[in-house]
Formats: sequence, structure tokens, C-alpha cells
Amino acid sequence: MPSVKLRLAILLIFGVVIALTHSALAQVPPHQPGTICFTPTFWCWANPPGPPGFPCGCPGPYGFVAGVLG
Repeated sequence: MPSVKLRLAILLIFGVVIALTHSALAQVPPHQPGTICFTPTFWCWANPPGPPGFPCGCPGPYGFVAGVLG
């Protein structure tokens, strides 16, 4: 029977492999097209909404960050 340390090592390796193979997707709520502004690192509700693909901006700590309506 494998030792406790070996079992923990196998479990740790398994957990790392699982974490690396799953993509980290942003949690975006259900929305109508053109109501969310997507920036390279985050999203915000579009104010005002518009056609998908149009430029938009989200407020950030140092001003507005450019994005695209989605």
C-alpha cells in the first residue's frame, strides 16, 4: 500500500494538471448583445449600450480602459 506522502504527492500532481488544463473564463452574466463592454482584462456594463463590436470604455483606477461591446 502506498505511503501517505506518496498519495499526497499524486493528489497534488493531479490537482496541478487539472488546474493547468482548464481555461479560466470570466464569469459574464447572461446579457443582450451590445450591453457589456469587454476590455483586455475585465468587463463592465455598457453605458450606453450599442451595436456589438463598437468601441467602448470601462472605468478603471487610472481612467477609462478601451474595450469593445459584446
